[in-house]
Amino acid sequence: MPKTAEDVRVPPATTTRRSLPRLAWLIGPALVAGVAYLDPGNVASNMTAGARYGYLLVWVVVLGNVMAWLIQYLSAKLGIVTGKSLPETLGDRIRSKWGRRAYWLQAELVAMATDIAEVIGGAVALNLLFGIPLLWGGVITGTVSIALLLIQSRRGPRPFEFVIIGLLAIIAIGFSFGVFVAPPDGASVVAGLVPRFEGTDSVLLAASILGATIMPHAIYAHSALARDRFAPRAAGVPATPGGLPGSGRAASLWGARRTPHTDGTRPEPGTDTDIGAAAPLGYGAALSDRSAPDATLAELRGIPTRRLLRATKWDVSIAMLIAGTVNLCILLLAAANLAGVPGTDSLEGAYAALYAGLGPLVATLFAVGLLASGLASTSVGAYAGAEIMHGLLHIRVPLLARRLVTLIPALVILAIGFDPTVALVLSQVVLSFGIPFALVPLVGLTANREILGGFRNRVWTTIAGIAASVFLIALNGVLLFLVLSGV
Repeated sequence: MPKTAEDVRVPPATTTRRSLPRLAWLIGPALVAGVAYLDPGNVASNMTAGARYGYLLVWVVVLGNVMAWLIQYLSAKLGIVTGKSLPETLGDRIRSKWGRRAYWLQAELVAMATDIAEVIGGAVALNLLFGIPLLWGGVITGTVSIALLLIQSRRGPRPFEFVIIGLLAIIAIGFSFGVFVAPPDGASVVAGLVPRFEGTDSVLLAASILGATIMPHAIYAHSALARDRFAPRAAGVPATPGGLPGSGRAASLWGARRTPHTDGTRPEPGTDTDIGAAAPLGYGAALSDRSAPDATLAELRGIPTRRLLRATKWDVSIAMLIAGTVNLCILLLAAANLAGVPGTDSLEGAYAALYAGLGPLVATLFAVGLLASGLASTSVGAYAGAEIMHGLLHIRVPLLARRLVTLIPALVILAIGFDPTVALVLSQVVLSFGIPFALVPLVGLTANREILGGFRNRVWTTIAGIAASVFLIALNGVLLFLVLSGV
């Protein structure tokens, strides 16, 4: 029987600071979303940049990380304040059915392109470590990602976070170890912080690095991860947080936000059966009954929203510090040890050069880091894809069926013998198409008083978001031009 307003357990206003969760236990969603910044596409771009141009593009990695901090924080803030993901919010605000479908199509293609890069990266790593054929390596990577998603859907966000954070630690060790064995030149690193290019190819690589860093699916996923992690609970429901959209295990109140019609179809956003569509500001998806005007998200959670946003800033800072450091280590490892070495413009070539130059331990850890990168990032990518479909089309597809469908393009590429590194680069080009569709709405929505109320962006935050969006869109436009024109 549906919960009414009287069934909702609202903590008393006198909740003490001691009863609130410690800051450390509020951290996690950004670390999971941050895995997207360490996917095989990033590895290929950074390794190639370091091998070809040494320390020239150090500044690009640093700049990309700073912009990523702002973008990921805005995404998490949207999910926390509204109780909805970015795809859900857009699904409610795009009134045209065909408009939603068109937006979903481009977002879905971006998610599938991301999946291609991540599955291929995992397959290459398994081939390097165990000699497994690339096609079977792709199957194994996809199978493991399904297992990780089942953990999320059946056990909730927290166990999923622990698994992904564990893989993140492996990634960090695998890609950073070589820098300590063969450290880079400090003066050259500092010189690399000065923005400059050396020819068209360096511009192409800079755009590739940023395109691989600011990934649309990470923006969609982070808002959903924050929403699920801090879901309000109904009385009598276990504290285990809700699961992956479509899992049927979500314990949060917004699982029944749209009440199906008697014929089984879902109402259009804004209609009288779209529960919460006309709810007062700040109630978001947490209301199960419009007759509870005092039941804000913060009261239902028992945690002040400002406290969650403060914890999120720490969460995003830690995640971006880890991602930025590891990406920088990858570039510095290549710059210090692979510069000028022929054949290092591919993952297989970089592995062989590391093996020959620094020994089997460094090369093996690099391959292990690549494997962990593929496994973790493909799971987060699949999560984002499921959220995109659920939020925009209000359709829930069984987890296994969806994962198998999205796995097919990567397996086809591996089966026909297409060069894995070239496929990685081309996947980043496809991703660049989706950046404006994720960034522009995110900045606009988080600056909108109607959506975020008192938590909307400050003026300077909006200006910084617009500047980052314009810069990234322009640079990715340059990337597309250079790739398509063959310059």
